[in-house]
Order: sequence, then structure tokens, then C-alpha cells
Amino acid sequence: MPQPRKRFAQHWLQSDKALNSIVAAADLSRSDKTLGKIGDRVLEIGPGKGVLTQQLVAKSDAVIAVEIDRDLCQYLAQKLGSIENFLLLQGDFLSLDIEQLLQPFPSFHTPNKVVANIPYNITGPILEKLLGTIAQPASTPYQSIVLLIQKEVAQRLTANPSSRNFGALSVRVQYLADCTWICDVPAKAFYPPPKVDSAVVRLRPRPFPIAVDRPKHMETLVKVGFSNKRKMLRNNLQSLIERDVLTRCLEELNIDPQARAEALSVTQWVSLSNKL
Repeated sequence: MPQPRKRFAQHWLQSDKALNSIVAAADLSRSDKTLGKIGDRVLEIGPGKGVLTQQLVAKSDAVIAVEIDRDLCQYLAQKLGSIENFLLLQGDFLSLDIEQLLQPFPSFHTPNKVVANIPYNITGPILEKLLGTIAQPASTPYQSIVLLIQKEVAQRLTANPSSRNFGALSVRVQYLADCTWICDVPAKAFYPPPKVDSAVVRLRPRPFPIAVDRPKHMETLVKVGFSNKRKMLRNNLQSLIERDVLTRCLEELNIDPQARAEALSVTQWVSLSNKL
């Protein structure tokens, strides 16, 4: 029986309640030819021992699981390898070209949903690979992304402007997707228990309602604007924009010139970027 490996940040979920919440949030379905309905194809990152995977294959047309641990891959191949709608890819998700690897497997092409309990130490890079960036959003966005992540990160993803958790990550992700808090998951729900609590979130990628004229410019504004959260926004951005010009733009947008970065909503960040 495989054991969790610290170097892969493995913490295996053992709570049926949390598992059921994840699957419900994904809202999975299988094809129904009589209704002309096309089912879901799910990408799972880090399937571990396959507890969540078993539920995913039962409720969707196809599951593509990506696992970096070779020992776990052998275990999963023995446990689930005979299931027709299950495909296992061994490797580092961040470096794999999933689309290219799926070319020989037509029934697994273009997964439309992601459901995963991801390693907390690479949450940021995984989010960027799934969603893209402000400057370059994902070319083929997923319909939904349900993730079990560190609670602190979940708070940042779903934070409202002017709250202490609202930061650059909040702006970047909320520009690219609608973010919903699904449920809390305590540390005791895992083996071995992590040192932090967790939460399930659902992201629904979509174009932002207001188009940003220069996405790369906005990306830079957000990065520099949040570089020192204690400073007023106009002080953080003075290396990019003349202070008087920025103050005038903020006033024209009905934004307090003394506001800090976290006081601006995503819509206001887009408006400010377009104005400048």
C-alpha cells in the first residue's frame, strides 16, 4: 500500500462529506444519446489513491488523471486500469502538454472540467496553467474548476475589495473567473493531516464583462499596485505613472486618491488601466 510522500506534499482526503461536496460542486453528467446530451470529461490533478477518482469515473464520460508519483501510478493502474473511461498520465502537471498527450486518445480529448485536490505548495502555478493570466487568458477555458486548496488561498480567491484577504491574486483570478466558496475542510479530514485547514472552491472561467484595452498593462499595474499594501496606491504606482496624473485619473473615476490597492474592485482596476 503506497504511503504519502512529503516531497510531493501528499495529504490524502479521507472525509466522505468533503468528497461528496467536491463532486456535487463539479455537477458532473454522462452522455445521453436519447437526449442528445454530451457528458463531461474531467481532468484530475494528483489523484493520490484514487478515492475521488472513483466517484469521477462513475459520474462523467472520461477522467484524465495526472500523477507525478510513479509508485502511485502503479497502484492506480492496478486499481482502476480496467475502467474504460479512465486514463492515467504519469508526470508533472506543470510541465506536461496535456492536449498533445491526449491526441492518441480521441475519447479523452479536450477535458471541459477540472476536479482536484492539488498540492498546496504549487497552487499558484497550477491556477495560472488552468486559467492563464490577465495578459494571456487560457485559449480554451474550462467550463468549471473545482479545487481543494489551502483555506488561506481560498479566502484570497473569493475575497471582496477592502477586505484584508483581497490582493493581487484576488484581482488576477477574479478577472478571469467567477469564484465561489463551496465548503471548509478541516485538517483532520486528511491523512496525514496538514498544518493548515483547507477549503473547496469553484472557479467558472469567463471573459470579464468590461474589456481591458491593454491586458499586459493592467497586469503590471496590479503587480506594482499591490507591491506594498501599506502604501497608498498612488505611491506604489509612482514608478510607472506621474503622481499628479494618477491622482487626477482616480478622481475622475470617483476613486479616493488616498485609497490603497485593496480598496479597488476588479472593475475599477480595469477602468483605471483603460484610463491610463
